[in-house]
Amino acid sequence: MNSVTVTLPDKSTKKFSSGVSSYEIATQIGARLAQDSIAVKVNCELYDINTKITEDSEIEFVTINSVEGHKILLHSTAHLMAQAVKILFPKAKVTIGPSIDNRFYYDFDVEVPFTEKDIDDIEDKMRELASQKQEITRCVMSRDEAIDLFNKIDESYKVDIISEIDPKEKITVYTQNSFIDLCKGPHLPNTGMIKYFKLLESSSAYWRGDEKNKVLQRIYGTAFSSKKELKSYLFLMKKEKKGTIEN
Repeated sequence: MNSVTVTLPDKSTKKFSSGVSSYEIATQIGARLAQDSIAVKVNCELYDINTKITEDSEIEFVTINSVEGHKILLHSTAHLMAQAVKILFPKAKVTIGPSIDNRFYYDFDVEVPFTEKDIDDIEDKMRELASQKQEITRCVMSRDEAIDLFNKIDESYKVDIISEIDPKEKITVYTQNSFIDLCKGPHLPNTGMIKYFKLLESSSAYWRGDEKNKVLQRIYGTAFSSKKELKSYLFLMKKEKKGTIEN
């Protein structure tokens, strides 16, 4: 069997069988590294932790409490929120859900704006889904296959996005249980790693930021790798909001 040489950040090298996953490499280096790693950089590009290594590469493991790891956590939490919304509001259509500075949001096409109770219910459902430790898996397909998939599940906004992509380009989707979303990734290995999060508020937003388009409902949230960081961030937000009101 062919072998690959992996170069680690300290410039040390190790040989493995071709097709070894980055998680297997982390496990052989140390149990703690495997436990803490949520993604991997292969030749400076971010990938999922279970990525197969098929050629000589420089790799660096990404932990959940790093800057890049935090962005992955935020984006994975946005997907968890969208999954919860689809369960509670089956007719909702999902649009985009990026991570932003210490937060994330997801825009939804729903008939009635979300209420405070809706937000609480969505957060409760997210905690339930997180506790199930659902595996988050990546799938690669052609543009036509992706369009067919999202047409079948009646996600027209995703079809619009995919239709603008070069037909020759491969599309990646991520699944967790029955929830499917268009995304480049990477993502956390499973929903159980999403523990400390809070939904913050909802507001209106136009599709693609154009006032001529449909008005969507946006939900903002935040997530951190520790309870302490989450509490500190929420306290800071409350303090800033109070200062704004007083001014």
